[in-house]
Amino acid sequence: MVQIDKQQRDLFESERNFRLLVEGVADYALYMLDPTGIITSWNIGGQRIKGYSTEEILGQHFSRFYTETDRANGKPARALGIAREQGRYEEEGWRVRKDGTFFWASVIIDPIYEGGRLVGFAKITRDITERRNAQLKLEQMQKHLAESQKLDALGQLTGGVAHDFNNLLMIVSGSLHVLKKGISNAPKLERAIAAIDMATKRGAALTSQLLTFARRQSVNPEVVNVAAQIAEIRDVLHTGIGGASRLTFDVDENAWPVRVDVAELETALVNLVINARDAMPDGGTITVSARNRTIGEGPDAIDYVAVSVHDSGTGIAPDIQGKIFDPFFTTKPVGKGTGLGLSQVHGFAHQAGGTVNVESELGAGTRVTLLLPREGGEPEVRTPQVAKVNRSGTVLLVEDNPDVASVSCSLLEQLGYTVRRVADAETALVEIELDGIDLVFSDIVMPGKMDGLSLAHRLKEKRPNLPILLVTGYSDAARNVRGTFPILRKPYEIHQLSEAIAKLPR
Repeated sequence: MVQIDKQQRDLFESERNFRLLVEGVADYALYMLDPTGIITSWNIGGQRIKGYSTEEILGQHFSRFYTETDRANGKPARALGIAREQGRYEEEGWRVRKDGTFFWASVIIDPIYEGGRLVGFAKITRDITERRNAQLKLEQMQKHLAESQKLDALGQLTGGVAHDFNNLLMIVSGSLHVLKKGISNAPKLERAIAAIDMATKRGAALTSQLLTFARRQSVNPEVVNVAAQIAEIRDVLHTGIGGASRLTFDVDENAWPVRVDVAELETALVNLVINARDAMPDGGTITVSARNRTIGEGPDAIDYVAVSVHDSGTGIAPDIQGKIFDPFFTTKPVGKGTGLGLSQVHGFAHQAGGTVNVESELGAGTRVTLLLPREGGEPEVRTPQVAKVNRSGTVLLVEDNPDVASVSCSLLEQLGYTVRRVADAETALVEIELDGIDLVFSDIVMPGKMDGLSLAHRLKEKRPNLPILLVTGYSDAARNVRGTFPILRKPYEIHQLSEAIAKLPR
């Protein structure tokens, strides 16, 4: 009898300890269900996770923890059926707390048998909302990384295409200048050359768009007069819209100066005008305007020059207005647009420290406005004519592309220079040891162990006073050049080459 009493006490003590252990676990909801799903025990973890006290939940059906949709679909009963038939039920899903809030739960249900008879179920629930959120965040970051890597690969591709395309444009534009010098009275030939000239400018604009997207555009900001800059490209804009539409200008001649990359400003205006033309299939009016505008009041006020292109076309549907600046997004038919024009406009505006706004209404036209910050300095004097350089001398031309080299030689010779040409940096270092080199004109991107920038640094060590002019269509290395060596961008015309040489320190 004493032995039996001791066994009973030991069993009681063991059950008591186990009950205290279960009831004291705070990170897991551990509780029992009868065979029909009624809750027969509860622990502190259940109260912490689900919000119910023991008195509130005992005798209630466990289905109250499920969402209304899950209850309507019979999920609670299905879970008990799977546990009974397969020996365990395990899943993750949404559950509902007492206050109606949702949490992501890890759930395990085990059947309990006594003497071969089902007497209930043991249920374990854990709140893993934070873990799930962290996993979702990680997956989102991985997705963004994959998209970024795709864009980077595409950027490298477009950058490489743009580099090769720029060499072709250089050949075309340089050859045009040579042809123009030989034309006297040939109207048809002049019109053909004018068409090629316009195609070259459009090709250069497309290249600029590719480079902006590829983030390989070397930017050369300077202080400019907006009114003068718009006036300088009026003819190009008129040519671009064709005969069906009318182009007008409303430009304040006293517009404040701004600091921008001139080529990017011109490309942005061309893109906006062409987009406006395409939005008016039956013709209409395009207005290019520039006005001073102050946004804000008092010490928070900021001065801008608002450069707008306004059309009377079809307008932009509200559901796509948020996409128009996305790279490669276009509503134009195949072959009519690259989807890079407005992307370039957006990139230019923000690169210049400003922004771009769009106002549009279906059937009532569109106004795109570039807000460019006012610059305190004076505009730099720019001239499209060939600079008169009263100098002669020998130029060492470093260019690996024979056709580009031929065109560059011709332009330099027209400016009065004698040209020595080499194909790589290593040969240039040998050539510079000879007497008579007055100027080095080198491409940045070249084959071999040394590019044009490295060559320029080596030449400066050898001859600190030697004028050096670098040229490129694109180059990552060009980002480190600014302020060290002057850069001329391909494709360039003879007046741009002359101006660049004239600015070199002697």
